[in-house]
Amino acid sequence: MSEQNPVPADDEPVMDVLAAMTAASLERTTLDPQTMMLVRLAALVAIDAPPMSYALNLRVAGELGVSTEQLQGVLAAIAPVVGAPRVVAAAGNILRAVGIAVAVSEEELDAE
Repeated sequence: MSEQNPVPADDEPVMDVLAAMTAASLERTTLDPQTMMLVRLAALVAIDAPPMSYALNLRVAGELGVSTEQLQGVLAAIAPVVGAPRVVAAAGNILRAVGIAVAVSEEELDAE
């Protein structure tokens, strides 16, 4: 990975590529990191993203200090634009993402 190309080499896992893309996005925006992650989460709702997309972004958002209340505020703010069914579907996908994260954490603890 070079400074000009933030995406790791092809032989690295997909998660590393996605992490590098997120880092590059954070470096190139004028938004503060928390606001950027809230915008990204709103975009995930708008495109009806799958649970794993939420899992990846919620992990980063949590590391940046985004609270559950802020996430709920975003869902309430975008509901009139994207529609209630899309927000309800997103809430279900977010819950699935949390479940995935918990399962992965438990597997990592068992492996240790």
